[in-house]
Amino acid sequence: MPAAAPARSATLFASHYVDVRAPHAAASIAVRLRESGLVTVDGLMSRSEVRSCASQFMTITSHPHSGPDDLTPIHDTGAHAHRAGFAGLGSGELEAHTDRAGVPDPPRLVFFVCLRPAAEGGDVLLADGRDVLGSLSGDGREAALMLAKPRTAYYGAGAGHASQVLTVHSDGRVSIRLRQDGLARWSPMVQPYLPTLRRAIAGCQRRLRLSTGQGYIVDNQRWLHARHGFSGDRLYLRALGEPRISLAAGFAPDSTGVLLPRTSETV
Repeated sequence: MPAAAPARSATLFASHYVDVRAPHAAASIAVRLRESGLVTVDGLMSRSEVRSCASQFMTITSHPHSGPDDLTPIHDTGAHAHRAGFAGLGSGELEAHTDRAGVPDPPRLVFFVCLRPAAEGGDVLLADGRDVLGSLSGDGREAALMLAKPRTAYYGAGAGHASQVLTVHSDGRVSIRLRQDGLARWSPMVQPYLPTLRRAIAGCQRRLRLSTGQGYIVDNQRWLHARHGFSGDRLYLRALGEPRISLAAGFAPDSTGVLLPRTSETV
């Protein structure tokens, strides 16, 4: 269950905000993505506006549940909540994850926009993987090392993907890949460290309460997102895709973090 996050929603939104109506908005988004991997936006009141905005900074890719415009409505369908891997289409809490962890090459960018907030609850919880790794390093070297061991996690059903929580690239940058639902299976050598991972994530989460037209863009190799349970007719739109700019793999670890060995798998 996602832990309560510090009530710093307004500060988080403001500190990563880009006005998508301003000249050179796409360039400003690119700077934010390279610096922090997170951008917040507002003023997107319709499906067509969401798609138009997304196309400025990403090549949108389709999803099995997306519409003809490749956008996916995220809402309580009333039919999916109890199926493994479909918690996002219910009204319950959603554990911290990266999107499409069970495919070999997950989309690099994830874009969410609120078209209709929940009557109650439904806040987004964001955790920067850089902070999570720093917390793991501060909790002892062993957890971070084990979570970076290749093929210690299997995400997805029969056609899923064997991977690991942390992937270390040749230049020392790190990517994070995670799901925590019924479609995540773990090597016995990693299972003892999962509570440490969950504590680290909970300690890094920050709440984002979005109003109609507000949204966020995250680097899917860096940020974990979760959701509180909700009531009411909450509706978000999601776009997945690849950046229209060059974006180095993952993130640079904090200089005080543990030095991890390179992972052979590339994300």
